[in-house]
Amino acid sequence: MIKYDEKKKSYRVSYSRRHPVTKEAASLTRTGIKTMEEAKKTYNELIIQLEKKFSRSQYPLWPEIVERFIEYFKNRGIANNTVYNYQTGLYAHTLKRWGKKQINEITTSDIRELVLDHLADMSESSRKNVLKYIRAAFTYAVDAGIVLRDPTPKLKFKKNLKIKTVLKEKEISYLLKMARERNHPWFPIWALACYTGLRNGELYALKWERVDLQKRIMIISLSWNARNGFKDTKSGDDRVVEIAESLMPLIKKLYQNKENEFVLPRFEAWDKNEQARVLKAFLEVIDLPLVRFHDLRASWATVMLSKGVEPIKVMSMGGWRDLKTMQIYIRKSGINIQGITSHLNFLSGEGV
Repeated sequence: MIKYDEKKKSYRVSYSRRHPVTKEAASLTRTGIKTMEEAKKTYNELIIQLEKKFSRSQYPLWPEIVERFIEYFKNRGIANNTVYNYQTGLYAHTLKRWGKKQINEITTSDIRELVLDHLADMSESSRKNVLKYIRAAFTYAVDAGIVLRDPTPKLKFKKNLKIKTVLKEKEISYLLKMARERNHPWFPIWALACYTGLRNGELYALKWERVDLQKRIMIISLSWNARNGFKDTKSGDDRVVEIAESLMPLIKKLYQNKENEFVLPRFEAWDKNEQARVLKAFLEVIDLPLVRFHDLRASWATVMLSKGVEPIKVMSMGGWRDLKTMQIYIRKSGINIQGITSHLNFLSGEGV
């Protein structure tokens, strides 16, 4: 309503209505307005402001949704590192662009533009992850009854078929030879990684109670990381790993000098998840390719395959459950093309 105050010689403008969902009454008022024209303009502004207020209470801003979603994720017992990845991904790539948007204002086009255009310089797998994080937040919002639908589009990403750098058999031998000769403290860790294909967390969590020296086997049942501590392996299954004959002397030496329940020594850098930095520093000193610590696992797989070990056995010992992943190592080892040129004889009897 618009009312003129004779004493103050100005207009008083107010607007009231009930919330469309909660039915609670709300009102806004402005005073001291000098002219009728200004009062009418103010009245329209109050209508818009109250509608925005109602809308904001019904549809929170995107940052609030992200906060609620992360808290919900934590309470579901999701692994700490998974929660961390979702949180940092959403914070880094969505808050700056959508920080002032209500969740109902974010459209399919907004998400498509963010992932395909704004994040164009990122790798396909990274953009795919960001899309996954956004979809998870919207799924939470739909399940919580905050919005009716999830606007996240289905986008196609190119499969990453690039073969990552690995160490060849001679390079692995040289790495271990130099590490042993220089008495590098990480020698036992690198040796087990190259001989078994164990993941970093599996190496860290390996205990003597899971090692059978007579049968030359290890039972891999635990993993570890800095955020979650000890947990099940990535696949969730236990698996048997054979200890190579040439590795046994090192294993026995570690057993004789054991100081606790763990097979491998403990280092502060390892506790802080800096195993890649330590490895790369040594590789640089001995002039070998600067691979990641995790690439020792890939190096093991390609060497095993190149020596004719059946892929199914490599998958079993390495703990892979996805044949698509194994295909990467099969291509890297070259066993998928071995022998295909044996019947070619175009230059038979000809001089070269």
